[in-house]
Amino acid sequence: MSRLKEQYQNEIVDALIKKFGYKNIMEVPKLDKVVINMGVGEAKDNAKALESAVNDMETIAGQKAVVCKAKKSVANFKLREGMSIGCKVTLRGEKMYEFVDRLINLALPRVRDFRGVNPNAFDGRGNYALGIKEQLIFPEIEYDKVDKVRGMDVVFVTTAKTDEEARELLAQFNMPFMK
Repeated sequence: MSRLKEQYQNEIVDALIKKFGYKNIMEVPKLDKVVINMGVGEAKDNAKALESAVNDMETIAGQKAVVCKAKKSVANFKLREGMSIGCKVTLRGEKMYEFVDRLINLALPRVRDFRGVNPNAFDGRGNYALGIKEQLIFPEIEYDKVDKVRGMDVVFVTTAKTDEEARELLAQFNMPFMK
């Protein structure tokens, strides 16, 4: 069992019950899943770009990535329906906690001029979205093997009903929010 999951089961649940006064342990918000998404715009011209992005994503997540295809044709972007334009990974359970631990404790502190993540990037239903500008902040990615610097979106899906509950949950996981 990962260190973060043990910490959640022991300390974080108690802290959340104390702050919000839940009557039942099932009311306590928890991390449901983490979705990592990488849009690869140049994939329509260059198939190797998508392949490289999928490899990077699989290295970071430790799980197989799914290739995303365009739902609609857009003439201005020279895009046809069904073309591969990105990849995503949905992490749950043990791998999710391991990824969150690596993201918060290893990757985010490696970001240049890092002052914390935006505390207002909640969607109103207790989910948090975080944009990462380059995949190089993860220690698993070898700098020499990277063909192009790509960004990604990381979405934390929680069972929290409000943004305040979700913010407190992520703060308990030591998410470095800006002051």
